[in-house]
This record gives sequence, structure tokens and C-alpha cells, in this order.
Amino acid sequence: MENWANRKTLILGRSEMIGLLTPAEYNGCVEQAYRMHGEGRYYMDPKGHIVLDRFPGEWEAMPSYIEEPHAAACKWVSIRERNRERFNLPTVFSILIYTEPETGFPLAIVDGSYHTVMRTGAAAAVSAKWMARKDSTRLAIVGAGHMAEGALATCNEIFQWKDVRIWSRSRETLDHFVKEQQPKYDGFEIRPSTDIAEVVRGADVVVTLTPARGPIVMDEWITPGMHIAAVGADKKGDQELEGKILQRARIFVDDIRQCRTDGEINVPLSEGLIRETDIAGEIGEIVAGKKQGRTSDDEITLFDSTGIALQDSATVPLEYKRAMEAGVGIEKKMIST
Repeated sequence: MENWANRKTLILGRSEMIGLLTPAEYNGCVEQAYRMHGEGRYYMDPKGHIVLDRFPGEWEAMPSYIEEPHAAACKWVSIRERNRERFNLPTVFSILIYTEPETGFPLAIVDGSYHTVMRTGAAAAVSAKWMARKDSTRLAIVGAGHMAEGALATCNEIFQWKDVRIWSRSRETLDHFVKEQQPKYDGFEIRPSTDIAEVVRGADVVVTLTPARGPIVMDEWITPGMHIAAVGADKKGDQELEGKILQRARIFVDDIRQCRTDGEINVPLSEGLIRETDIAGEIGEIVAGKKQGRTSDDEITLFDSTGIALQDSATVPLEYKRAMEAGVGIEKKMIST
């Protein structure tokens, strides 16, 4: 029997998390999270929000348990909207705690920022795998922040893109993104634009990654056969897509309990543009073989991703394994006997 009393907890910073997994492996972990969700082999409540009027932003608490891989994790996310301008700090801090389910032993405490960038991107990529047309070659990314890095890397594992476009209101943000990301890819040229209609029109797959509080992607730009991964909305009142789009689309969500209050569907539901019975299902049902994603080449498919805690517990075991093999991070004894 393993002597748990002598085990140490691994502590990893952001730089040590980078590169532990490939984009394809992040896709595989997130797909497994959805599969377990679809099969009911998990325990997870919707993410908890703590909002104080005193500090613009919020805390999010995201605990979960997954049967395979047998793991439990909890992510604690701090979002502070004034951090960059006032303190020269990131807007988002994310800490992930990985525990062994039987003993509750804290195997690892790791920075969750890069991990979240990649597993969030993988959510869009996995939805494209299961819901986009198989001949997709044109990718549009709406938003050019850190999340766009993960979306491009993981979506690049799904299709051979010939045309990749990215939008931001800020030319400076776009220039930085292209400078950092283009050297990683030689199969296509990343085309930046501050004209969102130009970016979205004619795309096969559209990934939205903004904190918008009102529609920025309009119905008139959306044509038959498109797949939209709506990833930005993750709290009440968030909205990136014009409501008419949802009335035309076959919609799947990551977790209906969470999406009805926090996801892209939350505003159209509250306005009566759609009803919950209009939702085709959860993506885990597609991955588990219980429901069909796309039913025709002309169908508009839409995935509402709020980001579920199960993605973390499905991914961190492999990150932990790779870190231990590589000998990175600091091991510290957290308990005394």
C-alpha cells in the first residue's frame, strides 16, 4: 500500500505548465470530459460566482469529480477588471488544485491560466470536430486575447485551414497576436482585421472569445452550413451573438444548468427569443453517441461553451504526470503526521 503520509504536493507556476501537453492532447482531454458528462460519469455543480460591488469583477469556484480519469479538481478564478490599468497585473488569476479522490490528498497546486487558455480553446475545437462540416477550411476568430491563442492551436488539430481570420477592435492587439502566433504556423497566413463583418462572412467555423455584453456578431453575416463556437459568454448578461442567430441554429451546450444562466443562451432565453426546449442537447450526448450533432450540410450549428469544471479534472492528471516525469516545479510536504 502506498504511504500517503510521505507524499508531497507538486507546485507549478505558469511557465512550468506551458508545453506539458500538446494541443491535440488538450483536445483529447476535453473530449473525454464531454464523454463522461454525456455518460453521467461525473459529479459537478454549476460554477459558483462571488460578486462584490466593491471590486469590479468576480470570483468563480469550479469543483468537479470525473470517473475516468479517476480524478477530482477545483479551480479558483479571480477576475478583476481594473488590474491592468491600476496595478499592472493580469485581469484573471486562476489556481487549480488537483486531489486524489479516495484520500483527498492534494497532489498538485498549479497555475490555471495557461491550462485554461488551452482547455478553453479545446472546447471550441472539439465542437468543430463533432459539429462543423467535414470540408471546413475557413476559420474566423472573434477576439484576439490570450484565449484566441488556445483556440487557434487546438482548432489547427481538427482541420487543414486555408483561410484564418481574426478580429479585434484594437489594431495593436491584432498586430501583437499575429507577431506572436504566425511563426507557429506555415499552412496559412493569419489575416487580421478590425472589421468584424469581414472576418465572419464566409467562414466555415466561427469562434467567439470576447466578454461582450451585447451582440457583436450579426445574423446577416451567418450563412447556411456555418458552425459557431460561442465561448465568450460565461456569466449572466453576457452575449456575443444576435438573438436571431440562435433562432436559426441547431444548438448544443456544454452543461444546460450552467448555460441557462451564464452562457450565450442566457439572454435570448430571458428575452423569450428561444425556449429551453429549442436546445438540441449537451455536447457530451454527441460525443457519447446519444445524439447527432450536424444533421445536414446546410444546417447552422452552434455550441454554447461556458467552460465546465469537468474539463479541468479531465486534463490536470496528464499535466501532473508530465510535470513529474520532467522534474519541473517544486514538491512540498503539506501535511505532517
